[in-house]
Amino acid sequence: MADEGLRDELREFVTERDWAQFHSPENLAKSISIEAAELLECFQWSADADDSRVHAELADVLTYCLLLADRLGVEPVDLVRAKLAVTREKYPIDKARGRSTKYDQL
Repeated sequence: MADEGLRDELREFVTERDWAQFHSPENLAKSISIEAAELLECFQWSADADDSRVHAELADVLTYCLLLADRLGVEPVDLVRAKLAVTREKYPIDKARGRSTKYDQL
């Protein structure tokens, strides 16, 4: 994780509650999806979402993502950087700048 202290804090939180038994990769992935849906719900009827609710739901999504990365033994920062390198190749600046077109349509 980007912050060793945060990783340790999350591990301690989970251990204190004996929740690791429930944190299979499958369950964590499901939880990410569920929390992401709750985040999206903040914007369901209006772009003017309540900031505190958005922050809380985003924190839930990020927490489950960090827990899954830890469970898989991967560093989130490394994953993001590796994916960013692939995405840079798919979306070269000269073709993608200012466009939302999918890479295979550029």
